Amino acid sequence: MSPARKTPPQGDPPAPPRAPRRRAAPGGRAAPAPGTRPVRAARRDKERAILREAEAQFARYGFEGASLEGIAAAVGLNRQHLLYYFASKDALYRQVLDDVMAQWLAGLGALAEADEPAPALRAYIAAKLRSARERPDASRVFAKEVIAGVPRYADALREQVLPVLRDDLRHFQRWAREGRIAGWPAGERAQRSEFTHLVFLLWAMTQAYADLAPQFALLLGKPALESADYAAAQRVIERLVLAALGTPTPPTSDAPTAPPMPRAAATTGTAPAQAPRARARPAPRAARKTDKKSP
Repeated sequence: MSPARKTPPQGDPPAPPRAPRRRAAPGGRAAPAPGTRPVRAARRDKERAILREAEAQFARYGFEGASLEGIAAAVGLNRQHLLYYFASKDALYRQVLDDVMAQWLAGLGALAEADEPAPALRAYIAAKLRSARERPDASRVFAKEVIAGVPRYADALREQVLPVLRDDLRHFQRWAREGRIAGWPAGERAQRSEFTHLVFLLWAMTQAYADLAPQFALLLGKPALESADYAAAQRVIERLVLAALGTPTPPTSDAPTAPPMPRAAATTGTAPAQAPRARARPAPRAARKTDKKSP
């Protein structure tokens, strides 16, 4: 039972209303006042802005060519303020690559959760091409690091990619044992080797539409690749990969139609009666010429 509230004596000013008590946030911290943003949310937003700009500048200039001063200036900071968020240029560079790898590895991990190879591979190819279209700079940063010999990211590449790659190879082998894919070697070692190179080629085909997109657009006579180009690439890569696994994909409605058969082949296949008439025509002409020359 709550105690009775005391009434202030006559003539005294009423007690000021007590300020509403803020409910504690998880972890025992007081929740922020209404209308204010937590400091951590603002920090995360700034870190994301820095990472986006760093991704663009590392993709364009490489690790050596990009500078902390240039990245900081592009997001409205100075060098010292940027170092408050990321301790060094190496730390910022590795965080950019970590973000790239996290996105790619999420797609690889999805392969391991699927029972059927065809829908899993279609989803993975679509996700990789979407990443190539939406974040081409991320792929270019990674490509520059690899072309340079992986001088700053080799340890992370081994630690992060190898376990996921090995797990996916086991699932490819399981699909082969269960008869879901066909046409691959029976030996475990040979299977592992060839499935590994299949994954490498899958990476190369999809990442090319980020790393080489300007070249592809130039050869197609357009300023940049369009949605239709990525859709066509997806269909072609799907057909190549699924046919290699013995699980060909059915043609889609927007797939390009097959070219018309050559005229001679079409005549032979669809109208066999025309061929004898075509061959019979020269004979009467030859006979008429013979009659003219004969006495």
